[in-house]
Amino acid sequence: MTYEELAALAQTGDEDAGECLIRQFRDIVRGKARKYFIAGADSEDVVQEAMIGLFKAIQSYDPARGAGFKTYAEICINRQIISAIKAAGRKKHGPLNSSLSLSRPADEDSMHTLEESIAAKGESDPEKLMIMKEIVDCIMKNSTETFSPFEMKIMTEYMLGSTYGEIADKLGKTPKAVYNAMGRVKKKIGIFLDGK
Repeated sequence: MTYEELAALAQTGDEDAGECLIRQFRDIVRGKARKYFIAGADSEDVVQEAMIGLFKAIQSYDPARGAGFKTYAEICINRQIISAIKAAGRKKHGPLNSSLSLSRPADEDSMHTLEESIAAKGESDPEKLMIMKEIVDCIMKNSTETFSPFEMKIMTEYMLGSTYGEIADKLGKTPKAVYNAMGRVKKKIGIFLDGK
């Protein structure tokens, strides 16, 4: 099937067609991500932004506009990464010369550090949550032993919209443990995308 046919099927809800496009564009996504740098982010964050661009391309592709899917997808991927770079750039104009240790207590009465407080806030972008859920669902279909039971519990709560702090409270763990587990989950997702 052509990219255009797969995109049309994916838009009708065919998950296999969407997964096929994701696998076929894996190298393009990684290649585009390697060309960019986002202030305050690591390379996997750039890859995630590129994946968001690919998902947007799949959802909004219209062959009537005359462009092939590959061309359209590359434009969407580039735009998404550039938008993330611009957003990060706007944030960098804050006070550049002040620094703050993440290891210090969050406030005078707190037993938690700033790092734990930040980790407890978690990810709240609905679009990123939806994309992460789709990728995790794809991984789960292809490998049932990728994530530990603890990681599965955390992902389930995370997909339901719980913050790291709320997940930690529900599971009787520290926000740092939840944050670390989510880091492992994201790394496993990256490995999966590299290996497919």
